Amino acid sequence: MNKINFEPVTFSEYQGVRYLHLGTPWVQGAMRIKKPYAIELEYAQQMMSWLLFLSPVNAKTLQLGLGTGTLTQFTNRLNDSVQTTAVELNPAVIVAAQTMFGLDTQSPRMTIIEDNALNYVNNQQNALQFDSVQVDIFNGEASGPALNSLEFYQGCFDVLSEVGVMTVNLFSRHPSFQKNINHICDVFDNRVLLFKEVHDCNVIVIAFKGPHLEISWDLLKQRAKTIQKEWSLPTRKWVKQLMKSNVQPKGVLSI
Repeated sequence: MNKINFEPVTFSEYQGVRYLHLGTPWVQGAMRIKKPYAIELEYAQQMMSWLLFLSPVNAKTLQLGLGTGTLTQFTNRLNDSVQTTAVELNPAVIVAAQTMFGLDTQSPRMTIIEDNALNYVNNQQNALQFDSVQVDIFNGEASGPALNSLEFYQGCFDVLSEVGVMTVNLFSRHPSFQKNINHICDVFDNRVLLFKEVHDCNVIVIAFKGPHLEISWDLLKQRAKTIQKEWSLPTRKWVKQLMKSNVQPKGVLSI
């Protein structure tokens, strides 16, 4: 078996925020030290947008790419019935999430797996196991997703339950951006929404599996208001962004 040469895990701190890097200045995740359970970065907050469409009660969630463990920890704390699984290839990232970013892996509802995400989603034992999948997999240069093939996104579709939502972090200025969008649209039958670009060109994609969804924007705004009050996510702003960034009927979201 060929030995994998992992990129070095490094850290920095600035104005009360601790950052994770993989041997380069590019940010792989962040945590505000005085608010360790909050999601610091806007694009990472948007990765939780599946909450607009799915209840977290008894939800099974999958994070592909652990990073600082922010999404895994936040999801695990939504309620006492959520089950979270995170897949991370680099063992040093798993250690860093625990030691430098406070990821509590002792929760009986949390599973951390050291594996290649492509292998994991292609494993038939994992088919139809998750209600939400969050994909945030980048190398040290953080210029484009480390996994972006049609096969990979098909695997993500396959591990979702009959009704499920995938969120993906993409870089709009990377040459692979349109290829990623095309692959996701092909696999998810064009049932795809995009947020507007944030940070240094992060674009969060939402993809839907299951029966056709039609919900009024007003009802979605009410749902967003509830989520924002309960979990302190800026969800009311998300609905406005989705309305502006996607071609949809005036009164409803139809996808």
